[in-house]
Amino acid sequence: MYKIGEFSKITNLTVKTLRYYDEQNILTPSFRNEENGYRFYNTADFKKAERIKLLRNLEFSISEMKDMLGRCETPSDLTYFLEEKKAMIENRILEEKFLPDKINFYRKPKQAEENGPDYEIEIRDIEPIAVASIKYKGKYSDIGKYMEKLYKAAGSHTEGCPFTLYYSAEYSDEADIECCLPVPAQLKQADAAAPVRAVCTEHKGGYNSLNRAYKALLDYAGKHHFSYLTPFREVYVQGPGRIFKGNPNNYVTEIIMPIGRRQEHGC
Repeated sequence: MYKIGEFSKITNLTVKTLRYYDEQNILTPSFRNEENGYRFYNTADFKKAERIKLLRNLEFSISEMKDMLGRCETPSDLTYFLEEKKAMIENRILEEKFLPDKINFYRKPKQAEENGPDYEIEIRDIEPIAVASIKYKGKYSDIGKYMEKLYKAAGSHTEGCPFTLYYSAEYSDEADIECCLPVPAQLKQADAAAPVRAVCTEHKGGYNSLNRAYKALLDYAGKHHFSYLTPFREVYVQGPGRIFKGNPNNYVTEIIMPIGRRQEHGC
């Protein structure tokens, strides 16, 4: 057994850090003297400390370490967590790659306003369509994963652009989403929707600015005293490929927002 000072020496972790890790339940000593509170560590604690130092050097956060250490029992387990962390870092790098362009754009507010999208809005009757679909509750970023499953299941039997249905009007960390892939009628799982009247517009650009198109539709509905209904529909007329994402500035997304009866003034 090692006293905390001795353990600090052999792990190159300060006593202050060891106490902090104990408080966070990341590295708790194997034995604690109940009379004086002294901490004592053993060889298993040393091995765990070595793993924590590795994770710290790889920029795992405290919350990430707490999440994985209790479930990381073998070198094989560690490999899975490292692969996930690698993917997270790669995604972060990709996101940060475009930050300078965003910053340059917003450095000139007038230019940003002048170049803002001008949405053309129309009212259309949307007919039902045969689809294969997967409905789930979860992250918006998981849409691509479920779309890929649909494409694999449908094979070459697809007709038209894929789309998603959003069953809640508000933004949510756990959204209620249905991914849909148009298919021949004989292969359908269900009709995506009953005939419905809707306000529609087309958004050109990346998905991170789709909120502007929604704002335009909501403003239009409010101005003309329409009530809006769910599910909202996003039709991916032109988007990322199944392997390469391509230039997001070339994406085209049609947004369809069902509407109800006109609202009375003052309601």
